[in-house]
Amino acid sequence: MERERGQASVELLGTLPAVLLAAALVWELALAGHTAWLCANAARAGARAAVVGRDARAAARSALPQSLRRGMTVESGDDGAVRVRLRVPLLVRRWQGPVRIGATARLGDGA
Repeated sequence: MERERGQASVELLGTLPAVLLAAALVWELALAGHTAWLCANAARAGARAAVVGRDARAAARSALPQSLRRGMTVESGDDGAVRVRLRVPLLVRRWQGPVRIGATARLGDGA
């Protein structure tokens, strides 16, 4: 019995990196989903602004938190479509990853 003392501590230390890695992966997937939702919202805001003759880029930027505006691209098409692309953050919003997410929105009949 004396020889098994501390075994639980050793097992905990052995599994802790795997638990932390799994938690970081789940958090990153949540950030990617939230970024995709915010990207689609920014594209809709830009499309609404374009329909009424306003600046689509400024509207799309104003629909995003400051931390996601860096590296953002907004393209307006002749058909009224607005495409927004954002970088997915890594673990926290200040760290930008290499993966980009895009969304396109168009309002009206496009004529």
